[in-house]
Formats: sequence, C-alpha cells, structure tokens
Amino acid sequence: MLGALAKKIFGSANDRRLKTYAPRVAAINALEPELASLSDEQLRGRTDELKAELASGKTLDDILVPAFATVREAAKRTLGQRHFDVQLIGGMVLHEGAISEMKTGEGKTLVATLPVYLNALSGKGVHVVTVNDYLATRDAEWMGQIYRFLGLSVGTIVHGLDDDQRRAAYACDITYGTNNEYGFDYLRDNMKYDFAQMVQRGHNFAIVDEVDSILIDEARTPLIISGPIDDRSDLYLAIDEIVPRLAREDYDLDEKQRAVSLNESGNEKIEGWLREAGLLKEGDLYDAANITLVHHVNQALRAHKLFQRDKDYIVRNGEVVIIDEFTGRMMPGRRYSEGQHQALEAKERVQVQPENQTLASITFQNYFRLYEKLAGMTGTASTEADEFQEIYNLEVVEIPTNRPVQRLDEDDEVYRTAGEKYKAIIREITEASKRGQPTLVGTTSIEKSEYLAELLKEDGFRQIDFADPNALEPLYDAARRGEHRKIFAVLNARFHEQEAHIVAQAGVPGMITIATNMAGRGTDIQLGGNAKMRIEQELGPAGGDMPAEERARRQAEIEAEVARFKEKALAAGGLYVLGTERHESRRIDNQLRGRSGRQGDPGRSKFYLSLQDDLMRIFGSERMDGMLTKLGLKEDEAIVHPWINRAVEKAQQKVEARNFDIRKNILKYDNVMNDQRKVVFEQRREFMARESVRDEVDEMRHGVIDDLVARHIPEGAYPEQWDTAGLKEAVAHVLNLDAPVEEWAKEEGIAEDEIRDRLRKLSDEAYQSRVERNTPEVMTYVEKQVLLQSLDGLWREHLVTLDHLRQVIGWRGYAQRDPLNEYKSEAFDLFNQMIGHLREQVTGQLMRVEIVFQEPEPEGLPPMFAEHLDPATGENEFAAGHATGSSGGGGPALGFAAAGMSADTAVLERDPHDPTTWGRVGRNEPCPCGSGKKYKHCHGRFTA
Repeated sequence: MLGALAKKIFGSANDRRLKTYAPRVAAINALEPELASLSDEQLRGRTDELKAELASGKTLDDILVPAFATVREAAKRTLGQRHFDVQLIGGMVLHEGAISEMKTGEGKTLVATLPVYLNALSGKGVHVVTVNDYLATRDAEWMGQIYRFLGLSVGTIVHGLDDDQRRAAYACDITYGTNNEYGFDYLRDNMKYDFAQMVQRGHNFAIVDEVDSILIDEARTPLIISGPIDDRSDLYLAIDEIVPRLAREDYDLDEKQRAVSLNESGNEKIEGWLREAGLLKEGDLYDAANITLVHHVNQALRAHKLFQRDKDYIVRNGEVVIIDEFTGRMMPGRRYSEGQHQALEAKERVQVQPENQTLASITFQNYFRLYEKLAGMTGTASTEADEFQEIYNLEVVEIPTNRPVQRLDEDDEVYRTAGEKYKAIIREITEASKRGQPTLVGTTSIEKSEYLAELLKEDGFRQIDFADPNALEPLYDAARRGEHRKIFAVLNARFHEQEAHIVAQAGVPGMITIATNMAGRGTDIQLGGNAKMRIEQELGPAGGDMPAEERARRQAEIEAEVARFKEKALAAGGLYVLGTERHESRRIDNQLRGRSGRQGDPGRSKFYLSLQDDLMRIFGSERMDGMLTKLGLKEDEAIVHPWINRAVEKAQQKVEARNFDIRKNILKYDNVMNDQRKVVFEQRREFMARESVRDEVDEMRHGVIDDLVARHIPEGAYPEQWDTAGLKEAVAHVLNLDAPVEEWAKEEGIAEDEIRDRLRKLSDEAYQSRVERNTPEVMTYVEKQVLLQSLDGLWREHLVTLDHLRQVIGWRGYAQRDPLNEYKSEAFDLFNQMIGHLREQVTGQLMRVEIVFQEPEPEGLPPMFAEHLDPATGENEFAAGHATGSSGGGGPALGFAAAGMSADTAVLERDPHDPTTWGRVGRNEPCPCGSGKKYKHCHGRFTA
C-alpha cells in the first residue's frame, strides 16, 4: 500500500532513472542546428576531433553529447532517419552497460548506432551480437552506412568465413556477428598454436540484440567444439528396429521434465530383443560391459517418444534439420550430440552420420561475461529482470515509446477441446479477413501452423507462395476494390527463405499470416505493407534496365498505393495478433503481441486456448476441466475472464522459475569448469607468447623427478626400505634414462636428496645432448609444440571426465552430501592430476624426441564441429565446422618421433627396444614394445 503510494508520488525507480537523461537529451538537441550546417566533410572530420579529445584524457562520458549528436546528423544524411529523443535515451542506457527494453517498432537497430559509434572511438573494437546471419549482414550493411560516412570501418562475422576474413572483420572498429560465431571463434582461438593465427583481438564492449533470447533462452546450454569419432551407424539402425516395439506400459514418460525411461517390463523386453538380435552377448543390460547399449537404447527411446517430427525437427533433402523452438527457424548444419541426432536419423531412415567428442566448450553466460562492458536490447526483458541482474549484473531499463501504445490486449478465450478452439479461430480469422484487417496468427510449432493452414484451405482460403513475384497481386487487387479475398501465407521453417517478404507484407489489408514464432524476426510489420521491399520486388534493384523516369513514376505509384492501403488497414483496426496457444515463456507471447501497435498505430491482440494445449495439459488442466464442467460450459462455448489470464500467467511463471533454476544450477557447475578453463587458456597464451619454454620444460622435468623419488623413497625411510628397483624402472619408463639407482643406494650415508640431485643432473645432461644433436633452434620450436599439444590433449580428456562426473555426481545427494561441493572437490583433484599428467607426458616425449625432417603438413586445425545445446530440449546441437587457423607457428618443416606423441610423423622401422623409432602410436594400438598390452596401458601410460 505504502509502496504504491510512494510510486504515485515519486515515480518508480525506472521513471527516476529516465529523468536523469533529460539534460543530455536537451544538450544533444541544442547541437542539432550547428551540426546541420556542416558539410559532409566537416561532419566526418568530427570523428578525428572526438578521438583527439579521448587521447587528451577525456572519457567516453565526456564526449557522449557531441558523439550522439554527430551520429544523429549522419543518420539523417545517410538513411533519412532521425533519432527520436527516446532513442537517444535508449542509446545512453546501452552505453552505461544496461539492457534497454524498447517495444517492437521503436527502432532498436538505429538506437544501437549511438553507443556503438561512441565506444568505437576508443579503437578497442565494438561487437554487435545478433541472433542469425541474416540480421548480422543486414544490420552491418544498413547501419554501416552511418559508420562508414563517419570514417569508421565495419566488419561482419557469419558462418563460412575463413580465418583471414574473420581476422579482418574483428580488426574493424565495429563488428557485427552472431552469438554462436563469436563464441566459437573464442574457442577456436584457444586451440591455435600461434598468436598470428588468432582472429579475435579482445572483448571490449558488446551490445546483444534480442538479449533475452541469447542470454536467457540459449544460455542453458554450452557451445561446444567437437571432433569425429568411430562410426556406429549399424548399431543405431539395429536398435531403432527394436525400440518402436515397446508398448506404452513399458516406459515412463514425463512431459513436464521432458524425460523418458524404461521401466521393469521395458527392460526385460529390450534385453530379450537385444539377445535375439545378437547385440547383447553376455550378462544383463546394465552390466558395465553393456553400458554403450544402454546409452543407445535411451537415445532411441528419446528419439521416438520425446522428439516430434515437424515440431522439434524436420526432414529435408535426406537430412534431419533441427527447429529452434524460440524462433521457429531451421538450423541447418546443427546437430544434437551424444548420439541423439544419430538416433533421429535412424528413426527417419536417413544416412546416419558419425558421432563427435568434445574438444572445447563454454556457455554463453561465461563467454559474454568476458566483456569489459556488456549491454543488450530487446522488446521483452522485464519479466526476466531478476535473472539478468543476478547472472550478468545487467539492469533492465524500460524506455517509453515515442508515441502512446493504442493496442487493445483482450482477455484469453478458453475452450475445453482443441477442436472447439480451432473452430473459433477459423471464424475469427474469416471475420477479420472480411473487415480487411491484416491478421498475424501465432502458432507454437510447424505442425500446428500447417494444421491451421489445412483448416483454412477447407474453409475456402488460398495459400500464396512468395516465391512467385505476382503472388500478392490478387490481394492488392482486392484491397484496391475493397473486396474480400480469402488469402493467407505461412511463415515457418519450411518457408524461411521467404521470411523477409512475408513479414514485410503482413500488414496489407485483409492479409492473413500464420507464423510459428515472431521472436527476433528483425523485420517490422508495417500497416499497408513495406513500400521499400515492394519496390525492390516489383521494379528490381536501382540502376537496372528500367529507364530512370519510368522507375521514378512507378515508385511514386507504389508509395501512394501503400499509403492508401495503410489508411484502409487503420480503418479496419490495425494489425490483429491472434495467438493460437500460450507459450511456456511470457516473453514469447509478449513478442508476438508487440508486433501490433507499433509507433502509435491502433491494434488488437487475443489468445485462444484449450485445455488440451501443452501448457494447460501439463500444468494442471484437470482441475480447470472439472471446474468448467461444473459451470456448465457447453460445446463451442468459451470462458473469458481476467482470472483465467492470471491463472495462465501463474503457470507460465512457474515454468520460467523452473527454467531459471536450471540455468542457475548449470552455471554453478560451469563456473567450476570456467575457473579451470581460464587457467588453462591463460597458461596456453603465456606459453605461446614466449620465444622459448625451455625453463618450463626443465622445471617440469625436475618436478617429475621429485615426484618419482617421493613415490619410491618415502620421507624418513631407511635405505633398505627404498624401492630402488621400482625407481630405476620408472626413470627408464618416463625419462628414458638407464640410471644406476641401485648402486647409488648402496653408498654409505646417501640420502634421498642426493638421489634426486643425481637424477636431475643425469637428466639435464641427457636432455642437453639431445638439444645439441637436434640443434637448439629446432628444439625450441619442438618444446613449445609438444607442450601445447600435450596440454590440449589432456584438457580434452579432462573435459570429458568432468562431463561424466557431472552426470553422476547428483547421486551423492542420497548420502546427504552437497553434489555441487562434491563436484568442486572432485574437479579440483582431477585438475591437479591433469597437471601431473602434463608434466610427465611432456617430459616423457621430449626425453625421447628425435627430429625427422619432412614435407610440411597442410596447415589447419583438424576437422571440427561447432555445437550448441538446444535450449528447448537440453540436448547438444552442433554445426559442421570448417578447419580454421594453423596447427603450427612457422619454423622448420619437421616431425616428432616420440613415445606417446600426438604429432603425425614420417618414422623409421619400429624397434621394440628403441622407443625413439616408434613415432606416433595410437592409444588403442598394441604397444610397439611387444608386451601385448594396448599402448595406453603400457608405454603410453603416465601416472601422477
């Protein structure tokens, strides 16, 4: 009560913050006449003047007013657009490192130019982050006109660029790109072996467009760089023959948690069928030897019972293509990992591709926290304000609209069954079409958008194909005559190539557009249609074959007609947003609603629900069904009441809170890995920066000797208690030295310190002779490569181990122990073990290395895939990546021949008694020494 009263008197915290920007807005406006009088050359010269002021000691805040005023004037001259006062405020919020929440149609893309230009003046680079390649390219070209006019360079990072192109783009003052590409470039950079091969130059300032989509929806899951492993397609196909035979009572399905598992009867049936198929040869399904079969069965079960075709994925051109739940777009090249995509390929009977293993990973949460300053913009952030503050320390500031919102948001209509709901939707669409009101119909999946399209066709509507340049002519003709034509278009992943044209013309009077999702579409729906896109489509690009006078006449006609169409659409009530279902997230619903009522236009929005909708069905519709029955709700009748809206909103809040908890929990675990990742990446960069790592190599060798001596000669033990035979064998195995340890131990009064010193001296002499034999210059290069390659290999193994640990650590909770603390403790021990392994592996390799000169290998990292977990399912996706960067940093063309080394080399005939002739040995190969063991269990084994 008191809080509400104080808010009325003093305004909200948001209102008070907005008032602080008023003086600077007034100052920017005051500069406008002065800047308008400057020539283009004089205006461009202001960039150098502002840079000089920064160099003289001024801060970015000191030059904000003249910089913003300069951008506004440049935008007027290049784009014909002038920043509104509220857009200036939005730009200041972004510059301060906060989230600017601006309604759809308020010009967020233009707002970003203000802080981007200001921060780019520092010369440290500014990254603008978008949700897809189309928006990155479009915005870089569109807004780039302003930056280039003012003398700044603009680059774009999209999929498919090589390293040189990426390096050039990052070197620009301003770089546009997608969140995935930025993250993957960071991971790839930290797999390179030379600074010159890296593409990014630091993380100064980033503005994230659709910040809620990127930092909330996609943040639950990590980006992963992975590489291919053995092909097991036959196993996937064989198991896929078995799983569909399960009955409903053979497995437990939890749609709320999106989980499915076999129960006792299911286990028995699967075991029997696997034995019949010859896949289960001994023991039961859950024996350690059969754990791979369990994994494959579980993934096949998920593929059949959780994943729905045309909702979670589609099959196109013989490939399973993932559908992004939040944008409704296809994600070509992306794949679920851990065998899930292979299970889907087996289910759909398309070619099963090989699996992959993790080489490097990071979450968006931890990647974007690398930036010195981070900001974001979206139309819907306030519902997630707590999460932005807690995870990213980002405050959400609501920016007022340039004109008052006139959209009417009506209460939901709730029906008992989906059939009744769709009947009502068809009736409503028909009425809107008769009125000539443009209508945007929102659905939650491809399947439902196409089901609704079929219902419309049955009712006499005709679907148009935007691939035909004359597709809209019947609609334009009807709008001119004021007639009613039943015409609609579908925007989903199947028609994503036509996306910009469909969205741009969704405001034509009488147009019906069915869209799977409107998040991050990047193209506003303008009443009457988009004149610019219509001109491009009907007249072609400027400078074509059409005479200039004819083009100007036709262009004026189109612009006049679009203006008339806008008047008709306004008279019909503006854009009508009709939602066919509530999404789990209120933000997605708000994004759909926000398409209507842009820049003060009238509009209307309404959602139609049924108790059979996923949200209502999963989150407690039984009580509501009983209540509606008692109220005597008849067939085809709906209940409309604000209480229903509040009940649905509470259900959405529950889902959002659960997802927030999932993201927080994932971040807590990932923070443990992130701390270790920072240490490894920083150490790696330090090694790369040094001309020589000889000191580190010597220190590692001495550390290994200290560990060996401590292991075989316990502190304070008598000489007769020493394990001299074991020490001699360990020294030979690790250091490749034949040390007379047993003879030394027989000397009178000798102590372990003396043994340690002698071993150090012996190893130093042996290593020095190896350096002289191979030349110091070559060995300097080899040492760095061995160190970096060993660190990379062990780090990859460590990532896999941590992933496995994370999957099972939850069981510690049954022993009344905190799984997170247990994970931290275990991860710390594993990290220390990895460091020990690194010392021994590097020492062992360098004490055996022999240089073999040969033709240089082609440069480039090994085949890799860029993965990102699907936010809807929690499963990995990955995109086939290109080999990037260089595996070497120049230097002589040479190879390594050493026990356990990972470099491919041309080697001599292997001598079982001389490890220097073994070259590269696969970890699962028989050991060349002839022991009969695998190499990883014999000479390839290093223990801490």
